[in-house]
Amino acid sequence: MRDEGPVDGADRRQPIDGSLDLHMFQPQDTRDLVNDYLDECLRQGILRVRIVHGKGIGVQREIVHSVLRSREDVVDFGLGAEGSGSWGATWVALRSREVET
Repeated sequence: MRDEGPVDGADRRQPIDGSLDLHMFQPQDTRDLVNDYLDECLRQGILRVRIVHGKGIGVQREIVHSVLRSREDVVDFGLGAEGSGSWGATWVALRSREVET
């Protein structure tokens, strides 16, 4: 995951813990950020991810869902926490990568 440096005094580095909050990022950064974050989660064996995009008008949500639809390693995804009705975040189930020998 790239360290983009501070923006308006905020630290933009994200811990790789299975939860990505996009509130401090611009929509034009979303596609690369989500792809990089999911790649790093897979490298660390994290297969359940929560991406917080906010409710708003849905720009970031649509970008996130577009990225998820394009990835072969995404098994499933949906709005809110699994089993909840909140639509400000998307849960993602990832398929682990095969280890090459």
